[in-house]
Amino acid sequence: VQLQASGGGLVQAGGSLRLSCAASVSIFSFNTMGWYRQVPGKQRELVASISRDRTTNYIDSVKGRFSISRDVIKNTVYLQMNSLAPEDTADYYCNGRIRESGTDYWGQGTLVTVSS
Repeated sequence: VQLQASGGGLVQAGGSLRLSCAASVSIFSFNTMGWYRQVPGKQRELVASISRDRTTNYIDSVKGRFSISRDVIKNTVYLQMNSLAPEDTADYYCNGRIRESGTDYWGQGTLVTVSS
């Protein structure tokens, strides 16, 4: 199983980016898929997730600005990020979790840098 993350980059505050996470298997293989982010010296935090039944969850700081979605044909999960702020700067990681086996799969990080 491989998760390939892409879409990071440098953007000015107020701008937008869309992250993509392409899975090598059907995304229905996972109970949930999500995006985490991490800055140096801090723990990785869950930003947004989408479950098999399409239930979504977001941390408070991104509600109304970020949107997670999926394309089951392309086996890809997206994170649309709008109204970006400097505090959103981080490495963003795609995750897929299989609850039955307790297994987490991770994509490589994609760096998002928001300039003020």
